[in-house]
Amino acid sequence: MTTRSPYVSERFTDRVAVVTGGAGGLGMAIARAYSSEGGRVAIFDANLDAVSSGIASLQKAGVSPHSLLGLHVDVKDSSAVHQAMSQVAENFGRIDSLIAAAGGSVGTPTKLEEITPEDLDLVIDVNIKGTYHCSAAIVPFLKAQGGGSIVTFSSIGGRSTSPVTGIPYAAAKAGILGLTRRLAREVGPNNIRVNAIAPGLFLTDRLQGTFDSMSEQDRNEVLDSIPLHRMPDLRECVDPVLFLASDAASYITGVVLDINGGRFMSG
Repeated sequence: MTTRSPYVSERFTDRVAVVTGGAGGLGMAIARAYSSEGGRVAIFDANLDAVSSGIASLQKAGVSPHSLLGLHVDVKDSSAVHQAMSQVAENFGRIDSLIAAAGGSVGTPTKLEEITPEDLDLVIDVNIKGTYHCSAAIVPFLKAQGGGSIVTFSSIGGRSTSPVTGIPYAAAKAGILGLTRRLAREVGPNNIRVNAIAPGLFLTDRLQGTFDSMSEQDRNEVLDSIPLHRMPDLRECVDPVLFLASDAASYITGVVLDINGGRFMSG
């Protein structure tokens, strides 16, 4: 299924967003959509080759090179994050939003008996510490500017039990919700909004192959757990992120937006 964004506008004209994990499938889709609506984008990613190819693909799609900045940044490294955020502000003259998409299970095992202390540290460092480092680095710029927005990334795996994620991932994604609420309370008086999204299973290129290789019975079992009974289009995650980063969400802060087709419904 292909959907078109309901927002055909230039709502991000003269705005600047930092997208962490911006060279990945979802991060790149967010960067592309934000720039298509007049915004300028800085991509942070730990994969240098992916940063280069991502910037090239955006330029090929018609995004002006002056509206893009690609930086090789490991979000686990606080000093590198702060340095990169300063570089974004110097390059563009302002920063309006942080879209903290860097995270995930980062290739660690899901079974308890296979998880090492190093696996736990890696997942916590990328997800929670990475989100914290990027938020702490951008807040001074947003305060000086008079406000802005931060969108953090939790997951359905941090909202309920999931058979496809490990304990470190579930703990990290649940922790991001606490981080989001506490940060929203602290920086709200500075006109800075902080919200989280909690996506369900989105079929990026890697996961699409996994889903397609499943038996029909297993695929139907997955779909039967989703009230909308279909897998989402990637844009159905991108649009809610852009909404939370936009002025349309100007009185929304400290919330978690579940994007899972009804598989998890909060009370």
